[in-house]
Amino acid sequence: MLSNGVIMNIRTALELGAAIRERRRQLNLDQDRLAKIVGVSRKWIIDVEKGKTRAEIGLILRTLDALGISVSLDTTETGVSGANTPDAIETPDIDSVLDRTRDRR
Repeated sequence: MLSNGVIMNIRTALELGAAIRERRRQLNLDQDRLAKIVGVSRKWIIDVEKGKTRAEIGLILRTLDALGISVSLDTTETGVSGANTPDAIETPDIDSVLDRTRDRR
């Protein structure tokens, strides 16, 4: 249950939407009332709660603030998949690249 002091690990838009929906319900707010507080349409709230991925980050943060949800970020050693992290990206050796290019001539 999402309430004061609870830490949730949210990794997807669907999980974020579910957390927003749960907190909205805990506060006894309907989608229309939350939309008015945030300054968005009810449709936007519906889409966010469904996990649609095209929501503007500023509006998401405003929604979380309206619900009393704070955001904390944490890092992992390897990132989500271990790919595309500085340690996982192999830097090419320029001498090897030049040697291969010369060998082709």
